[in-house]
Amino acid sequence: MNRVKLLFFATLRDRAGTRSIELDIPPDLTVRGLKDRLSVDYPNLKESMSSVLTTINREYAFDDAVIPQDAELAMFPPVSGG
Repeated sequence: MNRVKLLFFATLRDRAGTRSIELDIPPDLTVRGLKDRLSVDYPNLKESMSSVLTTINREYAFDDAVIPQDAELAMFPPVSGG
């Protein structure tokens, strides 16, 4: 198993009810797979998972990215400026 730390920001933090969690995930799990798992484990996050921005070790990552060993991930709601 691969142990990762996941940080939630802004409204995602409120919906998850925590700032961060540590998870054991399979070694070949993708960001998409993690989002699917979070949708089940944290039903309040399900609606947000289709539009969140995700980073792996402080670099933006796409849904097909495989999560490396001992990674730190962060999830942010989409932002708009004006």
